[in-house]
Amino acid sequence: MLAFLEFCLAGALITFAGAKLALYGDVIGTRTGLGGTWVGLVLLAVVTSLPELITGVSAVVLADAPNIAVGAILGSCVFNLTILVIIDTLAPAGGLRGRLGRQHILSAAYGIISIGVVGFSLLLEQAGRGVAIGRVGVYTPIVAVIYVIAVRAAFRHEPGHDHLPIEEARGEPAPISLRSAALRYALAASVVVAMGVWLPFLGQRLALALQVNETFIGSLLIALATSLPEVVVTVAAVRIAAFDMAVSNLFGSNLFNVLILGIEDLCFARGPILGAVSELHVVSAFSAIVMTGIAVVGLMYGAPRGAIQRIRWASLLLIAIYLANFYILYLFGQ
Repeated sequence: MLAFLEFCLAGALITFAGAKLALYGDVIGTRTGLGGTWVGLVLLAVVTSLPELITGVSAVVLADAPNIAVGAILGSCVFNLTILVIIDTLAPAGGLRGRLGRQHILSAAYGIISIGVVGFSLLLEQAGRGVAIGRVGVYTPIVAVIYVIAVRAAFRHEPGHDHLPIEEARGEPAPISLRSAALRYALAASVVVAMGVWLPFLGQRLALALQVNETFIGSLLIALATSLPEVVVTVAAVRIAAFDMAVSNLFGSNLFNVLILGIEDLCFARGPILGAVSELHVVSAFSAIVMTGIAVVGLMYGAPRGAIQRIRWASLLLIAIYLANFYILYLFGQ
């Protein structure tokens, strides 16, 4: 019970600090003149993924819990795609069709490629056929290159539409200066770092207390806690009708999450990290791939204008795959 209460406390602090990270990250992006889609795909995606980064590094370096590290990353990818249901639910009648730029298809495609590389590499590692460069899996430089290419492509295809900073859109009387935003951003980041270091140890204690495997704990509870900033950012962006920023933040977070897995691989001392984890993580990887495809179809070619349903077929499928993914992890986890 104590471990669960501590987990709730860590989640609450991550939510609060993550909201501030998103707010001040958006201010920094806007003050520096970056476009809305690029801000969501890169800047906000990176800052809202700081919990995954710190938690993952802590899990492999301090807690020696690679299943929690990999599970948190792939589980976060699956959860991020489920957050799209919030956008779908809060969107005006007729959904987002015609309200989103086509550049999201590009970032989603890079996400599919990146997660696919991880899933394919995981299968090879489990079969003893993985390729390594020293103690680092060959997938690590591959996903790093994919991320750089994706960011460059996003910058080149950014339409350049300006948007109000989140704090101005909420009607706060005094806009925050760039210097003040940077200082507050650093303070919020320090809270995220502290909670990220704490989470893997809480995950191990929860797995022991609940008598479930670390793969399930990492993929569900830890991924949920570290993804709370994405929820906050998504709701805030939808409220100001910044749909491009909301969607690109989620796709961008998944791209950055896979890059974090590469960072975890670099920090893992016992060889390629995908060779030291449960093969069940491939379920989350392939779930994320299928969900990304469904999301693109649903967001870009969803319900026609005038449709009265609030939650459309794509959202129902995303929820179904999310639940099925974690049921499989729970049922077959070791």
